[in-house]
Amino acid sequence: MPELTFRNRAHEVTRLEAFSDIVFGFALTLIVVALEVPESFEELMRSMRGFLGFAICFAVLMWVWHAHYLFFRRYGLTDGYTIVLNTILLFLVLYYVYPLKFLFSLVTGAAHNHNITHDDVSTLFIIYGLGFTGIWSLFALLHLHAFRRRDELALTPLEVSDTRGYLAMYSSYAAIGVVSLLIAVTTRDAALSFAGWVYFLIGPVSWFIGAKMGRAREKLRIEN
Repeated sequence: MPELTFRNRAHEVTRLEAFSDIVFGFALTLIVVALEVPESFEELMRSMRGFLGFAICFAVLMWVWHAHYLFFRRYGLTDGYTIVLNTILLFLVLYYVYPLKFLFSLVTGAAHNHNITHDDVSTLFIIYGLGFTGIWSLFALLHLHAFRRRDELALTPLEVSDTRGYLAMYSSYAAIGVVSLLIAVTTRDAALSFAGWVYFLIGPVSWFIGAKMGRAREKLRIEN
């Protein structure tokens, strides 16, 4: 019977993964609620108002890190093309941190700026969307690279199926980012909020593609 779990081809942390973890760790330090210990109760309360935004940013970065971790554990690729894509990915992660933190500070009410205009919000969504689209496009390219090298990696039928699934999922995330970008670029009124709401499509898209991957796994289990 063929293997019905996704095997890890990397069993030790490579220099590439170690360097990537350092970059992710540095990115996390850039989203901390406050860099200094509060010296008064008022400063403490002001810092606490940023806690929810920090929690959301932390969760988003952990989501990206987990996708990165799974790819390098499962495929163990360290060729030149993978290194180039990973380098660009890490650059975008660092680029992504400040727009991410500022956006969720606004959303959670931690940042009070009554002078922000529709044009400012549009620009913020464009900057955020560029980072989001770039990151998930790179994950899609990484999985496409692994899929193309499936014979060399000796991927099982399940692993090929899962690789296709993750390629579709990450491509869909990038497409959601493109839709948000288009709304932000073409809209200057109250409809601009849809540039943010469109990211809620991530949940249904993840469920739909995840369900398809589950059915494909079950079909392979039955056939074998």
